[in-house]
Amino acid sequence: MQGKMLWFNEVKDLGFILTDEGERLSVLGEGFAGGTRPQGRCAHLAVTFEIAETHGERQAENVALVEDVSPRRARLRGRGGGGRR
Repeated sequence: MQGKMLWFNEVKDLGFILTDEGERLSVLGEGFAGGTRPQGRCAHLAVTFEIAETHGERQAENVALVEDVSPRRARLRGRGGGGRR
């Protein structure tokens, strides 16, 4: 499945993912594949994951961060000239 990180608290080792279907799933630090937990601001980072049911609650596991391959937008530049004409 795919979704986006809502947030991840490094101290609590807990976060939440919003699936593409709109479901909110919790994720523990141990739920990240290869130990690649997000660091710092991670809201809106794309992720892939599987869903597991633990103690009657659906959680994300085998979570992997998806590389951002979108092209960067060009910066708009002023026309120069310094003002008066």
